[in-house]
Amino acid sequence: MNRKENFTAGFIRENPVFGLYLGLCSTLAITTSLNNAIGMGVAVILVLVMSNVIISCLRKVTPSEIRIPVYIVVIATLVKIIQMLIKAYAPALDSALGVFIPLIVVNCIILGRAEAFASKNGVLDSALDGLGMGLGYTCSIIVMSALRQILATGILSFENPFNVEQTIFSLRLIPEDFVISMFSQPVGAFITFALLAGALAAYKNHQTAKQEAAEKAAASAAKEAK
Repeated sequence: MNRKENFTAGFIRENPVFGLYLGLCSTLAITTSLNNAIGMGVAVILVLVMSNVIISCLRKVTPSEIRIPVYIVVIATLVKIIQMLIKAYAPALDSALGVFIPLIVVNCIILGRAEAFASKNGVLDSALDGLGMGLGYTCSIIVMSALRQILATGILSFENPFNVEQTIFSLRLIPEDFVISMFSQPVGAFITFALLAGALAAYKNHQTAKQEAAEKAAASAAKEAK
């Protein structure tokens, strides 16, 4: 796998949320607004990239018997730093995300990429892997949050995370009489997730079938040429 394929894997082929079903607890809980999704996404991207880089640097000096505790210490330290920065500069976002910021420590995406990729590859490749997976996760929760926010309130809005009194944009897309408040509740999160995961699975199946058909056609043409 080249670097481009490694970087883009997290968007479709190995999407951590809708493809690998990782980090679902935070995904289902915080995707009620665009602000929450972007805040959590940026935090996860930073932790993923930095943890991958550090673990890749330490991979040759870390005994295999204690590698998991080492990974957890590195990830926990980074998460604590990110949490303190959010608490200091974006207190409203800290209140909205609550316990899910420190729970990034046990997010399966972070630990999974550390074990599956960063511990076996160089610094640049590990950084690209973390960035790609982080962006894939962020795009997933942004799409899910946007859908839930629009269906539940009829409005797609985004506030300045550093100043909640400043609204970046606010668009009403569905009349107030036609909103479905259920999508702001846990059941709405499960329904939205199921629909998006099903759509991605159908797309991947279609692409696989298309590729198999092309391979069969090529094989048939080669056989006839002989």
